[in-house]
Amino acid sequence: MSEMLKSFNPANGEVVGEVAVSSPEDIGETVVRAHRAALGWRDQSLEDRAQLLGRAADRLDERAEELGHLLSREMGKPLKYGIGEVRFCSESILGKLDEMVGALQPRTLEDDNTRSTLYYEPFGVCAAISPWNYPMSMPQWLVLPALVAGNAVVLKPSEETPLIAQAYVDTLNEFLPAEVLQIVHGADEQGRALVKADVGLIAFTGSRTAGKHILGSAADKLKRVILELGGKDPFIVLPDADIEAAAQCAVENGYENGGQMCVSSERVYVHDSIAEAFEQRVAELVGNIRYGPWDDESAEMGPMINERQRLHVIGQIEDAIKQGATVLAGGTDHPARFVVPTVLGKCDESMTIMRDETFGPVLAIQRVGSAEEAVRLANDNPLGLGGSVFGSPEAARAVARRIESGMVGVNKSCFGASGTPWVGAKESGYGYHGSVEGHRQFAQVKVISEGKLA
Repeated sequence: MSEMLKSFNPANGEVVGEVAVSSPEDIGETVVRAHRAALGWRDQSLEDRAQLLGRAADRLDERAEELGHLLSREMGKPLKYGIGEVRFCSESILGKLDEMVGALQPRTLEDDNTRSTLYYEPFGVCAAISPWNYPMSMPQWLVLPALVAGNAVVLKPSEETPLIAQAYVDTLNEFLPAEVLQIVHGADEQGRALVKADVGLIAFTGSRTAGKHILGSAADKLKRVILELGGKDPFIVLPDADIEAAAQCAVENGYENGGQMCVSSERVYVHDSIAEAFEQRVAELVGNIRYGPWDDESAEMGPMINERQRLHVIGQIEDAIKQGATVLAGGTDHPARFVVPTVLGKCDESMTIMRDETFGPVLAIQRVGSAEEAVRLANDNPLGLGGSVFGSPEAARAVARRIESGMVGVNKSCFGASGTPWVGAKESGYGYHGSVEGHRQFAQVKVISEGKLA
């Protein structure tokens, strides 16, 4: 009898459901079946592949309430956000598919003697490994471009959220040929087995530690990799910033999804001259955040995904307080399974909360005397995913250019315009996705050149 993987409601520990754990020894055969399915899949045109996937958009929309309930029960986010995530996946499919088809069309270059055509060919099989914090959006972020490019896909979702990932795959498989998209369930052992299997591409979103292991494992056969890893995003507030706008953005971006977001604003560097007013406003806003279980209609924030993550966040808070940080909001008396939305002042770079990823509902604030000090502190970290700078547009743009992150917002969060790449710098990313250039990373470029006849 197969071992079963149970999925728990993070708010109360009750079992939501279970799936069969995939045997690591069988994952190689799963990939073999994917290779067989890929032969027919790659022979279909780009447009035909996209059309099949596009049919899933309406089906996801039809099931949005049902799947949103499952997502929220399993991951913990309030129901309105769970349903919203499903609807976002549904609504974004068609536009993304058009963008992917356009990106993967052959391109022709020529000079006086030669005509070269660039084709975007599939790798064969893509291993997609996704996290739990956006348990439908993140699989879709990896699965769609891989499939459109003509790859078969084996998805290994987080062991924390297997049920909604299975439901997503089942929905797409209503329209896809058999075994073009398969799913395996389990934790680290299954992930390692999938990475070591005969796959041509590994697309992973998750921790920096796991990403480094994947990169090392892929090196033997030089498998292609796309890694979106963690962040420790800086939020810089210059002396000429709009304090209300800065505080609103810091709170919105710092507590979205309970702070369980890779581009969550975690460390704030605010100029001395406006620090008191900024801190006071942030504390007021955070003090009004309602938290509760997924079915609490008034809740804006859910529980931590598990006790391990909860203790990690609380440990960082307590360590900072011991080293002299002041509690401006929350900070103590965390109910079981939750972390109270917290704001800490008088933080400094000696504290782990200013160095290591938190992934929880905490803003750690450090006062600085100049923009130069803020930039130095912001860059003194191995991670570089996102960031924000608030101030007059000219001053904020100048600081943004100096921040060592892949994505920086000026007087806003780091989220870019539609069609821009999602990209990390330093140890926050390896390759990138989203955008025309990102979609092409799910395909192998082949150049065919012909001489021109006289």
